[in-house]
Amino acid sequence: MLEAFLIKLSLAAAVFFGVLNLAGLHTWIERKQSAIMQDRIGANRASIFGLRLFGLFHPLADVLKLFTKEDFIPPGGNRVLHTLAPFLSAFFALVVFAAIPIGNTLTLGGWVIELQVASLDIGLLYILAMLSMGVYGVVLAGYASNNHYAFLGGMRAASQMLSYEITMGISLIGLIMWSGTLDLQAMVRAQGQYLWGWLPLWGAVVQPVALIVFLAAALAETKRIPFDMPEGESEIVGYFVEYSGMKFGLFFMTDFIETVLVACLATTFFFGGWQVPYLFPDGFRFPWGGAIPMAPLAVTLAGIGAFTAKVVGFCWLFMTVRWTLPRFRYDQLMRLGWQYLFPISLANVVATGLALRLLS
Repeated sequence: MLEAFLIKLSLAAAVFFGVLNLAGLHTWIERKQSAIMQDRIGANRASIFGLRLFGLFHPLADVLKLFTKEDFIPPGGNRVLHTLAPFLSAFFALVVFAAIPIGNTLTLGGWVIELQVASLDIGLLYILAMLSMGVYGVVLAGYASNNHYAFLGGMRAASQMLSYEITMGISLIGLIMWSGTLDLQAMVRAQGQYLWGWLPLWGAVVQPVALIVFLAAALAETKRIPFDMPEGESEIVGYFVEYSGMKFGLFFMTDFIETVLVACLATTFFFGGWQVPYLFPDGFRFPWGGAIPMAPLAVTLAGIGAFTAKVVGFCWLFMTVRWTLPRFRYDQLMRLGWQYLFPISLANVVATGLALRLLS
């Protein structure tokens, strides 16, 4: 039991270490990708001993700056809640990764390890529950600041997150109906089937409408452009306007953690997770004939690499959207969620049910 616990603890440390580093690296990715899209250089000034490394030291400089800035709590603000709010936002974003499978299984010393920190039969419900709890950090940030503008920003953010959480959850019902499970690992394994013997039966193939609705709702959940009204200081005052130092940094980091999270969820639900087309436990077997045998460890590592590559691809896509589309007005945001995406997600559930009934 102790060995199994230590193995799971090591897996959890590796997953969270990878997530935090990828989220931190997003500050550099965002600067450089936006610079490429706008035909400029981007971050390149921070250096160590004359080495700039394409601006890779900028995230380190940002962290040092945030740690050394004054921790300001506004007069009349609630000191406990003001401190607790950013930690709640970051915590509930991070714990979701425990249910996401990053690979199939790994055999070490006779132990068969599920490459998933927490193997939950109701993993999807766990994820939706943790995402909904993140609203408390946003609301408390506005409430505890003793600032009417921050409070209004918190209310806007909460209403936006709750509205799109409903749509996001409904968009996944069709996937649950098709796979017959709430376990994310089982969902990924169900996507290992093939249509007509050659087309990977990933969630995007089975539920293309749900994919579009999910991505739009998930981006709104992360409060990123074009859905960043809660933080758009040019139009309204954000809910963390009274935060400074590393508390502000935690809110900022939470946005990037949620970007990585949405990429992981889209990969898991709709793009096969760790599945690699035509890769089986004994190696590659192609529908047109031919095979490439592989060792079990190589197959597992290929799955982890495929999952990572898909996540990075989605992160690139989200950054591209972020630097391409203009920001919606708040009324447009709510109209899109309730009058368009919500009915479409309901219609998709009905259509999925009818299709399963006709095919059964």
